Amino acid sequence: MKKNKNWTQKEHILAFNLYCKIPFTKINANYAPVKNLAKIIGRSNGSVAMKLANFARLDPELQSRNISGLSRGAKGEEEVWKEFNGNWEELSWQSEQILAQYKGESIEESTGISTENISAEGKERDALVKVRVNQSFFRKAILASYNHSCCITGISIPELLVASHIIPWSTDHKNRVNPSNGLCLNLLHDKAFDKGLITITPDYKIKLSGIFHEKKFKDDNNFFLPFGGNRIKLPTKFLPDKAFLIWHNENIFIG
Repeated sequence: MKKNKNWTQKEHILAFNLYCKIPFTKINANYAPVKNLAKIIGRSNGSVAMKLANFARLDPELQSRNISGLSRGAKGEEEVWKEFNGNWEELSWQSEQILAQYKGESIEESTGISTENISAEGKERDALVKVRVNQSFFRKAILASYNHSCCITGISIPELLVASHIIPWSTDHKNRVNPSNGLCLNLLHDKAFDKGLITITPDYKIKLSGIFHEKKFKDDNNFFLPFGGNRIKLPTKFLPDKAFLIWHNENIFIG
């Protein structure tokens, strides 16, 4: 293992990749993904755990709750943090490519994405693979931020959870992999959010469309009315951007 050697830029990128994909409460030397990354890059478990904690000090959401991780860190952490937050689309893709290279695997094997229905070849295929890799990264980041539970209902069955975009994937290319443009929702409430039947206000409260007060939908109201006005369960990192929530309120929500 490497001892007393400075972390390279690639190692910093891999550490931030993992920081995004695991819950904040799991940052410790005994957590399997931490141990796996340590093995891949040839560093100690404790060194990787400390690096993740250093990234935590840069997270505005953790800072706002006086959870700042370690107080000191390296310049490389700040540089990678700024790079990712300025270009989530490209940096998430690059980080997964670097991880695949370190593991000696193809990007498809490393990320576990499905290549079904990708019949294209060459640049077209590469573009489709990149989309799926970034979608996978986004889902992992969102579920980790919300501790793998729906922010409205608390449902924690993985098969029923969706990494829902606040501003749709097709609308804002710059922020479609940005975790602050996401919510962890169950399938039903994800569809309702997507259709504008519910929204989340900038103060993180659940707002329902007037459609739920129509008599013809009274049998469906138990799935929605009990949550109206409630505050969502906030993530431990990557708080939803209020500007994105305002956009959804103004452009998607039916009212």
